[in-house]
Amino acid sequence: MITVISRIIKYGVKNFWRNGWLSATTVAIMILALLVSMGLMLFSFVTSQAIASIQDKIDISVYFKTNAPEDEILNVKSSLENMSEVKSVEYISSDQALEIFKSRHSDDPTISQAVNELTSNPLEASLNIKAQNPNQYAAIADYFKSPDLGRFVDSVSYTKNQVAIDRLSAIVQNASRGGIALSFVIALVAGLVVFNTIRLAIYSNRDEIGIMRAVGASNGLVRGPFVVEGIVGGVVAAILSVIISAPMVYSATPYLNSFIPELDVFKYFTSHIFQLTMYQILFAVVIGALSSFIAVRRYLKN
Repeated sequence: MITVISRIIKYGVKNFWRNGWLSATTVAIMILALLVSMGLMLFSFVTSQAIASIQDKIDISVYFKTNAPEDEILNVKSSLENMSEVKSVEYISSDQALEIFKSRHSDDPTISQAVNELTSNPLEASLNIKAQNPNQYAAIADYFKSPDLGRFVDSVSYTKNQVAIDRLSAIVQNASRGGIALSFVIALVAGLVVFNTIRLAIYSNRDEIGIMRAVGASNGLVRGPFVVEGIVGGVVAAILSVIISAPMVYSATPYLNSFIPELDVFKYFTSHIFQLTMYQILFAVVIGALSSFIAVRRYLKN
């Protein structure tokens, strides 16, 4: 068994190098498919970071009536923090709200003078709430519709932010679905290219295959070298795709960083280089081996 396997691997590697232009064509097409695959993995990272950045800027604010006791507001804050949908809750007292208002309008003398002439603080205490997921804001907003809280709550800003929140949820879902669909299409195209390339290799070696079958070689011995050839092509294409991706990612990082300051795609690429390479090799080997297996199987049935 070990002898047979070693021969299959030997003939497969030899066929890969002997088929020169056919192998080069297969590798080139697979590199293009793998570059898109790499792009999708990096795009997934970029979108997750962008969405996280947007999520940090989106929240809902609950404003309490000026006569609402601070103890009641802090009890509501504690209840919210125990909800699984809630990521964080920030309490801003009416005094803090006034100080924030003053600092924001410190350059406007008219507003500053008007604030200084106030005899009482007209601003309301509030809770700024961030959800774990954008589509959970509706459930958090519903929490404040209970009669017990209605007598303390003046307004909830969810309605104002709902459009932005709903759009963000739609972007997350569509990006995920689009990436899966595109990956499937790329895998299908690459598989068809490998399939046809292996069919050409079978045709060019038809006399050799005919002799092997005439002397009683098993289907596994005939099929094996072509499957190995597809695997070798996939591994070579995967490694080259990672090497080609590196300067491309390095060049694109400053442009992406200008939109999202905390985003460093090249750092992510280099720190996850092993995992990304393994994903590429796995993706390419599955396509190469499966396409080769199907191509030879169809030939052996003829």
